[in-house]
Amino acid sequence: MNKQDAKRGLLLVYTGDGKGKTTAALGLAVRATGRGKKVLMVQFIKSPERTYGEKIVFDKLGIEIVQKGIGFTWTKTPEEHRAALKEAWSYAREQLLGGAYDVVIFDELNNALAIDRFPIDDVLPLADVLETIKNRPSHIHLVITGRSARQEIIDMADLVTEMKPVKHYYDEGIPAVLGVEF
Repeated sequence: MNKQDAKRGLLLVYTGDGKGKTTAALGLAVRATGRGKKVLMVQFIKSPERTYGEKIVFDKLGIEIVQKGIGFTWTKTPEEHRAALKEAWSYAREQLLGGAYDVVIFDELNNALAIDRFPIDDVLPLADVLETIKNRPSHIHLVITGRSARQEIIDMADLVTEMKPVKHYYDEGIPAVLGVEF
């Protein structure tokens, strides 16, 4: 590996049905910030109407986190979700291509791209996502999280980690836990 390759921004994908995808990205954000890197996390599904632990601590640490979603697909109308996805993609794309960050995290972008309850390709076009990833400034490390990563994104990635559930307390009827899930 030459020095130029060592400075190239990487594409990291955390996917799979197991818990820990966003958590892994949050840990990477903290590590990068500790090393003086400028980090942005854009959340495609989570809404600013709810309180999440990562937002609370990132605000304290000075790590920029922007929630552009409106919740999960069953909580709002398709039109509301489509409008939110269009706004989220426009914002995320602009921030990534602007080159002001060292690390950009597209949290739950994979989930957004996997929506099949209503059409999304005109508001979150896969071709544009792939082109944007490919043409991002060369120094930016890009992290993409969420279930059901598209094969095209996996093929472009430098690292893909698949979270696999082995055992989960949800199966025993324990609901989401404050400080663990949110």
